[in-house]
This record gives sequence, structure tokens and C-alpha cells, in this order.
Amino acid sequence: QVQLVESGGGLVQPGESLRLSCVASGSIFSIHTMRWYRQAPGKQRDLVASITSTGSTDYADSVKERSFVFRDNSKLTVYLQMNNLQPEDTAVYSCNADVYTMDLSGSRDRYLEVWGQGTLVTVSS
Repeated sequence: QVQLVESGGGLVQPGESLRLSCVASGSIFSIHTMRWYRQAPGKQRDLVASITSTGSTDYADSVKERSFVFRDNSKLTVYLQMNNLQPEDTAVYSCNADVYTMDLSGSRDRYLEVWGQGTLVTVSS
């Protein structure tokens, strides 16, 4: 019904930047809070950043000074700009969203928490 697809990951050197994107598709009535998580090898998944439908943001302390999360509601897309990347930022980055689906009449249907498949970011020299 609803999908999230991330892109923008890859291999970068320490100090470089990346912009991750996550686009939603499907029978969507509205999207509320969107989040970026990351999971490094052998570690738990951690919340990196979040943004509400009105643009309020929150960040993990580890990325706060060098990251920026923003969204384009007309494109159903959330972005994560990360600067000055370091090896400890290496992880699979996944997008998450609180979505209300749309029924066949165009009305709000049900709530879903949706996850993307993730995109790998590797920071290495």
C-alpha cells in the first residue's frame, strides 16, 4: 500500500557530505512525522533525526551540529543532509514515517508506521 524508498547512500571519505532522500508512494492521505534511523554493524538501530508535518525537527546529539533534516511535502520526500562525515557514521540509514492511508473514496483510512529498506553509508579513507 505505502512504500518508502531511500537513496543517496554510498562510499565517502571522512569530512565529506551526503544527502539522503526518502520518497513515499502509494495510497497516502497524509504523512505526519518522518524519521531517519541508522544501524551500524553489530549495533542497535538508533534514531538520527525526525521532522513533523509542520517542520519541527529533532536530532541525536551525535549528529546535531552537522546534520539537517528537511522535507518537501509536495514530493512526499524527506531528506537528511549530513556534513563532515566520520567513520563512526558508517551504517545503514533507514527512513520511517507515520502515514494515514487513503481509501477508495479519498477519505482517511488507517494509520501505518512504514519503513524503508535502507541505504548504506560507508565513511572510509
